[in-house]
Amino acid sequence: MSTPSSISPVADHGYWITEAIELARKGMALAHPNPRVGAVVVRDGLKVGEGFHVYDQRDHAEIVALRQAGEQARGATLYVNLEPCCTTGRTGPCTKAIIAAGVTRVYAAMDDPNPAVAGRGFDELKHAGIEVHSGIYEKFARETNEDFAKWIRTGLPFVTLKSAVTLDGQISSRAGKATPITSEAAREAVQRARHAADALLTGIGTVLADDPLLTDRTGEPRRCRLLRVVLDSRLRLPLKSKLVKSAANDLLVFTTQSLDSAKARALRRAGVEIARVPAQRGHIHLKAVLRELGKREMLNLLLEAGAELNGAAIEMGIVDKMMLFYAPKIMGTGGVPMAQIPSRLFAKAPALTNLKLAACGSDFLVEGYFHDVYGNHRARRKN
Repeated sequence: MSTPSSISPVADHGYWITEAIELARKGMALAHPNPRVGAVVVRDGLKVGEGFHVYDQRDHAEIVALRQAGEQARGATLYVNLEPCCTTGRTGPCTKAIIAAGVTRVYAAMDDPNPAVAGRGFDELKHAGIEVHSGIYEKFARETNEDFAKWIRTGLPFVTLKSAVTLDGQISSRAGKATPITSEAAREAVQRARHAADALLTGIGTVLADDPLLTDRTGEPRRCRLLRVVLDSRLRLPLKSKLVKSAANDLLVFTTQSLDSAKARALRRAGVEIARVPAQRGHIHLKAVLRELGKREMLNLLLEAGAELNGAAIEMGIVDKMMLFYAPKIMGTGGVPMAQIPSRLFAKAPALTNLKLAACGSDFLVEGYFHDVYGNHRARRKN
């Protein structure tokens, strides 16, 4: 994600909103399952307080920033990337704290995306005589919390399909063979995507071919371990695989097999959690998997898989976003495509929107969306 680079005047409200968005990003993997929120308190053109939300530290970003500002918050302006909450849960409502601090103006990038409470926080501030403005750099603020927006409205995780492909759209030289394609810079970008995710999903085919670890190797702090999820309908996951050997309450296998089988018992003894889900057309029911992950408060799901699972996910319409890392290479005939999808679906397949193109070392990244997870809906924070 990128933010505007042309902002410089300190008096520009967009400048401070951008600072709030950047602060919100510091809560990546730390605010879960709440949205990422950053706040800046400005008085007479100078920043007097700032903060971002970390779930385990309880206080919301606005409270952290107001506490830092102290008495200088009276008569000041508060900039925040998301509408301040007006509900009571683990913490009190931020709106009451803002009013009590004597803030006179609030600039927010966007409304809270929960349809049940959208706009109520702004209304409470307005009724207290505070000047309220919203919608500044809303697009960038939405990207910061697109996973929360989907989950809070649907109970399902936001699904990003990531793949490394050649210019002719292939991911491997042949089925069952791991083929390095992209540069170190692209692989580092993938690690950042893993850090932003709550769970990483792959299929047993990828595990058998690559024997991956599927870990977040950024070294950045995170509140919860990245949940590694494998779809394995016949429980073929090897007990000697890197995944099983490194299992530490962070490996979940979905299967259609009995949970009382000898293989299931052996995997559980090795520290693997196994969940049984129904089959659909002979394969694991993907929507049942998403529902279970949503119940576990997995807001952001990164799909790193092979052609079969990629194709099934796209065909079922569960992919919200695509991240395609293209290497300037040609695989040629005999390679494996990024996704196995029946050609008959091409005519009615949805096109990616909101496309972005960025260099990534010697490769380039194409990002785009199948779904607008916000639409006309609005959302709340889990207090």
